[in-house]
Amino acid sequence: MLYPSIDKLLEKVDSKYSLVVAASRRARVLRDGEPLLVERAKSNKYVGKALEEIYDEKIIVENK
Repeated sequence: MLYPSIDKLLEKVDSKYSLVVAASRRARVLRDGEPLLVERAKSNKYVGKALEEIYDEKIIVENK
């Protein structure tokens, strides 16, 4: 099962498209060596870690 669930993530972000863009941008930054903002990530993949950061509100997604 995916953690956090898409339904829970969409409560934090206005649209699924904004969520995808934010997660992919953060995943690239993590891949390049930026430290993780959550204590322990359940996911091993960068996108999963980025989604966990968004869910824990360590990354705030703003609409432009």
